[in-house]
Amino acid sequence: MAPSSPLTGHEAEVVEAVSTDLWIGGEWRPGSGGGRIDVEDPSTCEVIASVADATPDDGDAALAAAVEAQADWAATPPRDRGEILRSAWEAITDQADDLALLMTLENGKALPDAKAEVTYGAEFFRWFSEEAVRISGRWSVAPNGSSRLLTMRQPVGPCLFVTPWNFPLAMGTRKIGPAIAAGCTMVVKPARSTPLTMLALARILSEAGLPDGVLNVITTSTTGKVIEPLIRDPRLRKLSFTGSTGVGRSLMEQSSEQLLRVSMELGGNAPFVVFGDADVDAAVDGAMVAKMRNGGEACTSANRFLVHESVADEFSSKLSERMGAMTVGRGTDEGVEVGPLVDADTRDKVRELVDDAVGKGAEVLTGGQDVGDQGYFYAPTVLGAVPDDARLLKEEIFGPVAPITTFTTDEEAIAGANDTEFGLVSYVYTRDLDRAFRVCEAIEAGMVGLNTGLVSNPAAPFGGIKHSGFGREGGAEGIDEYLETKYVGISLG
Repeated sequence: MAPSSPLTGHEAEVVEAVSTDLWIGGEWRPGSGGGRIDVEDPSTCEVIASVADATPDDGDAALAAAVEAQADWAATPPRDRGEILRSAWEAITDQADDLALLMTLENGKALPDAKAEVTYGAEFFRWFSEEAVRISGRWSVAPNGSSRLLTMRQPVGPCLFVTPWNFPLAMGTRKIGPAIAAGCTMVVKPARSTPLTMLALARILSEAGLPDGVLNVITTSTTGKVIEPLIRDPRLRKLSFTGSTGVGRSLMEQSSEQLLRVSMELGGNAPFVVFGDADVDAAVDGAMVAKMRNGGEACTSANRFLVHESVADEFSSKLSERMGAMTVGRGTDEGVEVGPLVDADTRDKVRELVDDAVGKGAEVLTGGQDVGDQGYFYAPTVLGAVPDDARLLKEEIFGPVAPITTFTTDEEAIAGANDTEFGLVSYVYTRDLDRAFRVCEAIEAGMVGLNTGLVSNPAAPFGGIKHSGFGREGGAEGIDEYLETKYVGISLG
């Protein structure tokens, strides 16, 4: 805990309960360099805690602990691995309120969003607790009948996970869950600005019975210096990263040296397409979820609204009314629906993108400005008549801004939706069944929300195509990322 922390009461108790050292080999360690990283409340810009600042030596120690634990963990019965995940799910559920408060304090998101994330993130542990006992192989007769073919699936081995700040719990559980279920050990490097939630999760998993060394957590202010040696280390077998496409490219280059198994969940530029036959009220409801979940700081956030010209005025008016009425404030305060953005750079980029669009002719229907005199707040914003050359139609906004453009034909809508290098998720609203299937097939994205603004579900495969990455998290496909296939040819003489 930072000596000058401004927190009091239960907020202080929740933060003080978190061990702020490195979690390596089942021990809390202060870090070999002795440095600390301040954790800031984005609502007040005040330091609420400080965590250990790992060095490359600490990273090496974490990987060594994972390597040492790998053989025994892989040999642990699948039912035992599943029961640990089940126990951790129960613990997260029991501690949901405190975990949500902790997340809001370090991330800024409104408390209802934090509570929703705790529920969502915990479900990955319950889902993969059930998948642990469903890992199977195959036995078959060779086509010529002279031999038998045995196929088995085994753990990939030690993994490295790099998780982002916007979903501090869920982006960890959906990597950690399948790794534990498959029998893999791991090193987790959470985001510098939101490390507390992951450290709390490490404690929960240890108390649930996870053996020492299976999970190791390192926090650091020099991510590149600490994780690059791990990526290039021949002991590592897999890398999973959630973050920007630019960083993902760099990590891909590094991972090529050891030909690592790699999963990448990268940037997005999600189109939200509303056809003329859509239920406009339902589309507005979906837009509020797709745009304002997590205050717009989500890779799945609707980034561009493509609305048929026949319903554009109605949709724009109703969306502006809903977004303009949202309560902005400190995420822990009662009734707040939109918290601050995570830091000054994120807030400044949102402002810059809005100003660029307005300068090129876009109309501000609501919002369009900073809020308050402290913290990183920006008003929920709707822009109409957005010109084609506005930067926010090409760049990921990562904030509470909804730019609206119009179209006239289905072909124009599909072309506009696909006019991006990204392909994570798209949203489509129509009541025409034929159009729905045609558009869903034509959309270039790893996920499509048809008449819904929420696609995230632990039982479904989450992931993108094009520059949004590859690999899937969640669903029956999620555990495959952590399993190797081995074939054994058997001669019967």
